[in-house]
Amino acid sequence: MQAAPMRQWHLPDTHNIRDLGGYRRAGGGTTQWSRILRGDSLSHLREDSSRTLVDRGLSTVIDLRRPEEIGALPNPFAGHERVAYRNIALFDALAPVAAMAGVFDMAARYREALDRCGDRLAEALMAVTTAPAGLVLFHCTAGKDRTGVLAALILLIAGVDEAEIAADYALTATMANPLLARLRHRALSAGLDAVHVERVLASDAATIDAMLAHLRDTHGGTEPYMRRIGLTPADTDRLAARLCA
Repeated sequence: MQAAPMRQWHLPDTHNIRDLGGYRRAGGGTTQWSRILRGDSLSHLREDSSRTLVDRGLSTVIDLRRPEEIGALPNPFAGHERVAYRNIALFDALAPVAAMAGVFDMAARYREALDRCGDRLAEALMAVTTAPAGLVLFHCTAGKDRTGVLAALILLIAGVDEAEIAADYALTATMANPLLARLRHRALSAGLDAVHVERVLASDAATIDAMLAHLRDTHGGTEPYMRRIGLTPADTDRLAARLCA
């Protein structure tokens, strides 16, 4: 089913499903619409919303959450007869945010993810690359951190300008207000420090800019980093083609 290109996919039971199409590439052209989506939790999807995604070409869902998160809020596409489902706990090498005390720095967490989660990042990138024909949707809980890091790497591989990548990351602040409000209320009700909560929920462009700078300065840029985590030039070419060809 064809539909007009749109940045945010408006479904009544999600808040942050966004299309990675329409971004300018440094070498000319743009990324294509309805190829790859980034998103927040799908656990509250109603049957009609799930059907809408399938009718619009969804073929693969990649869930970046930890197993305990999925146990509490299962994914409706696990075991789906028409949609391939994969769980890749992207930040499993990092401490859960809720367990982190003291001054919290999300940019430092993203830098640490590049340094310590390369195997899972490679697995997720290849899951997108090798997914069956159709629309791929990857997501976490808020669609901001794990999803944001993976989206940034995909857009880098596709040759998207870093300013566009930072702008894409920052959209969560404006497009996911109801979700962020719910997560804020839940965290504060659990007794977490209000300043800590705001730092965790923020999605400033400067945060992803700092990660991109770390990728350049510490890892030598996108191509050397991809080689280090096990992706070949042929792999990244295939991924770029998935979003751009």
